[in-house]
Amino acid sequence: MTVSHTLAAEGVTLGYGDRVVVDALDLTVPPGRITAIVGANACGKSTVLRAMARLLPPRSGRVVLDGKDLHRTPTRQVARTLGLLPQSPTAPEGIAVADLVARGRHPHQGLLARWTAEDDEAVAEALELTATTALADRPVDELSGGQRQRAWIAMALAQRTDVLLLDEPTTFLDISHQVDVLDLLTDLNRRRGTTVVMVLHDLNLAARYADHLIAVEQGRVHAAGEPAAVLTEQVVQQVFGLRSRVVVDPVSGRPMVLPIGRHHVEEQAHAS
Repeated sequence: MTVSHTLAAEGVTLGYGDRVVVDALDLTVPPGRITAIVGANACGKSTVLRAMARLLPPRSGRVVLDGKDLHRTPTRQVARTLGLLPQSPTAPEGIAVADLVARGRHPHQGLLARWTAEDDEAVAEALELTATTALADRPVDELSGGQRQRAWIAMALAQRTDVLLLDEPTTFLDISHQVDVLDLLTDLNRRRGTTVVMVLHDLNLAARYADHLIAVEQGRVHAAGEPAAVLTEQVVQQVFGLRSRVVVDPVSGRPMVLPIGRHHVEEQAHAS
């Protein structure tokens, strides 16, 4: 099991240019658990993740890792604890999958950048876990969207951090590979105690795989807690502007959101 680290935002305000996206936000990531951040488009959930990954400095407030200001902590030290899969990452032109994955080992290498047997092991394991071993010698820019996404996930896994942040890790993946990736993250959490924080669009997959949900609305935390406490019909209406029915998922026992579209309301009205 890995060492559990505490990660939290304290009164954090974030923005781009003159636009404030997140205002005075407080949240705490449960250590050793899987957390999913959900919310409508442009609500600020990816911006929050960028701040937690030390990519976006707060205008006010602070992000703290183990009680210390994350943005005042040396970059290499942070990279040994926090791994990040950003949204729509770009790879250097012509780089092979194995070389991309190997970049995840840079924070663990010394000033002389000596490659070790542990580095070889970490890269091989990451390739195997993401089913990309057969793609190791292929250029990343020649892969399909799904293959490319798995290569990036392999790089994040090769970093072997205790905390893993992922911004929409199931993007470009068909449903089968979405489930594979989320199963993989669950394995990491259960076997190694890795703290996983991910932004997800699919509410039902978030409810199935996350221990802790954070629903963000217009840059603030609207609700946080176990899936059953967060994914209610009222919260879905308030956060997403969507009428729904929330029932028990027959597979996982977690809440499952059934959207109610305008035509379904009309059909029910005609039927009655």
